[in-house]
Amino acid sequence: MKDEHMLAVLKALSNETRLHILCWLREPDQISKELPSIIQEEFPGGVCVGSIQEKYGLSQSVISSYLSSMQKAGLLESRRYGQWTYYRRNEEAIGAFLEKFAAGIQAKDQ
Repeated sequence: MKDEHMLAVLKALSNETRLHILCWLREPDQISKELPSIIQEEFPGGVCVGSIQEKYGLSQSVISSYLSSMQKAGLLESRRYGQWTYYRRNEEAIGAFLEKFAAGIQAKDQ
């Protein structure tokens, strides 16, 4: 992971609501219990933008902007089904970020 990408991730997480959304998406079953079967099969862990908006009480445009910035940073994946867009955490990218971040902190301590 390059330094520019690390900075993009840190910037995406610098907003408290975006950080909360990312943490909240860790347990998608607690968010959207009644997902259409196609989403459960093809995009497990996906949560509709509307559910996220409902949780945080912000406008759809603000939530969409937040989700878009986290997706551009690689933290989220999305899939569109009809008029609905679903988001889920990109666990591989999050793991790579945490690993690189931890390595950077350890290198500075030495």
